[in-house]
Amino acid sequence: MSDNSLELKGSLFPMSVLHCADLSAATLQQLLSAKLAQAPAFFLQAPIVLNLSNVNQIPDFTALKNLFVELKLVLVGVTAANPEQKTAAHAAGLAVLQAGKANGKSQTSAAPLQPATLSTTDVTDNAKVSNTSTTVPASVTMDSKVVEQTVRSGQQIYAKGTDLIVKGAVGAGAEVIADGNIHIYGSLRGKAIAGANGDTSKRIYCYNLQAELVSIAGNYWLSDSLQDKFWGKSACIKMQDDSLVITELV
Repeated sequence: MSDNSLELKGSLFPMSVLHCADLSAATLQQLLSAKLAQAPAFFLQAPIVLNLSNVNQIPDFTALKNLFVELKLVLVGVTAANPEQKTAAHAAGLAVLQAGKANGKSQTSAAPLQPATLSTTDVTDNAKVSNTSTTVPASVTMDSKVVEQTVRSGQQIYAKGTDLIVKGAVGAGAEVIADGNIHIYGSLRGKAIAGANGDTSKRIYCYNLQAELVSIAGNYWLSDSLQDKFWGKSACIKMQDDSLVITELV
């Protein structure tokens, strides 16, 4: 057998990190079901890591794994666990993950999946709203994927390895995805996912922000996190200091 028949290589994949102080299966089922209903396709079979920094007890990881299967999620492992929690997680077949480092900076994979009713950090708590303005980009990459018309409900457009330019609108129920940046020269009422390959430097530009969901490299906001200062306005969404930031386009 060739020495090259088996290779183990390190890689980075965006995963959602769930923060919740109460990890009882009954509580999570109620809270997660409500959250997932806002964007079911986005979270379908999504890999999830439990952050245990605010959890003192040892959760029933087997029950949680079964719950995640029921909710069509994949419980991958835990992070910020104490020694007893690590032992229990290993016994349940879960990975124990450490916060990664990239270029000397802390690397977070996704905004917390948790409801606003909890006292721990919510998606909107990690989000930063900037009062500064962003200039509309003068140019994009020459090999960008260009969509001339409106992307309608039920449609999905994916620009693999490049930017995506939509000259029309993105309707409610539609989804646009790009490994690069996303430029929407109309209303964004559906979902926009930039940096789908994990690149946190990518951005989303749109001329009318009314999105169901925006995401960069696995970090996301749902519509309830967006309905504030920039709703209905031209906006740029980007990553800054491990959080999503929104600025107004000029």
